[in-house]
Amino acid sequence: MGLGGTVLQWLRSFLEGRSQMVSLGDTCSTPQPLSCGVPQGSVLSPMLFNIYMKLGEIIRSFGVQCHLYADDVQLCHSFPPVTKEAVQVLNRCLATVSDWMRENRLKLNPGKTEVLLVSRRAKQGIGLQPVLDEVALPLKTQVRSLGVLLDSSLSLEPQVSAVARGAFAQLRLVRQLRPFLGRSDLAMVVHALVTSRLDYCNALYVGLPLKTGRKLQLVQWVAARLITGATYRERTTPLLSQLHWLPICYRAQFKVLVLTYKALNGSSPIYLSEHISSYEPARSLRSSGEALLLVPPASEARLVGTRDSAFSVVAPQLWNTLPREMRQIPILLGFRKALKTWLCA
Repeated sequence: MGLGGTVLQWLRSFLEGRSQMVSLGDTCSTPQPLSCGVPQGSVLSPMLFNIYMKLGEIIRSFGVQCHLYADDVQLCHSFPPVTKEAVQVLNRCLATVSDWMRENRLKLNPGKTEVLLVSRRAKQGIGLQPVLDEVALPLKTQVRSLGVLLDSSLSLEPQVSAVARGAFAQLRLVRQLRPFLGRSDLAMVVHALVTSRLDYCNALYVGLPLKTGRKLQLVQWVAARLITGATYRERTTPLLSQLHWLPICYRAQFKVLVLTYKALNGSSPIYLSEHISSYEPARSLRSSGEALLLVPPASEARLVGTRDSAFSVVAPQLWNTLPREMRQIPILLGFRKALKTWLCA
């Protein structure tokens, strides 16, 4: 891994000096030293596990991209609309992965493996069924990825509906506690049970159709009325301002702009920073030195229907609308404060 000095000593102390025992009833076996594995319950352990495993190298050798989350692996493969080679590549990749895991005494469960074909034409998926351990994997209309429901058209309608349904269920429970809680405690409970659901991965909600986004906005309006005790006849805009809440669409824009700021300042993952680039005019213009970003042309968008939600498109579009002074703020905390004030104006 190329580590040395204090970092290597820290990792050694993290991995060495551990033991395990078997407990059965009131009896425990003699502790035995561990020479492999990683401690459970630590954020560092899955990262070291993924670095040690060669699974990523095997998958990428077939030209297939992957994301590793400890014991959860996602394969991503892009191919032309009409092709049979893509399935053959995936089958060879899955067969090699299965053989490698079998050699290392690991089990790959076909029953928990799901396939999602992202396409504007649902019928294109007919016949595109990868095979894992002689089991054909059926195409799903939607799959869950890190808690987000993804559908074949990336419309996010199932995700929004699920979030709104779960948030309203929590609001009904919180409403029963309202007589026993003060306003500050009530706001804390709403933040923990409702707002956290609305804010989870909300950068994906940029560019949603008004009809879809309104489902989440209704949740926020009901939550604001619950905290303030306002009736349904009162306007919601003053309530949100009173609570210092940004509307749902602006909360999503806030998240995207914060991620963009981090990407430009080297504090974000590479897979985000590589999707944005600075705007460099061919000749000297008044926009030179404005810290603007390049908006990619329409030809670079894979799916026309999702262009307005793609980070590579939305991030530069939103960033370029910010005042020059805000784009040049050197500290993240100062940028967040200035951004929220600007969005509230």
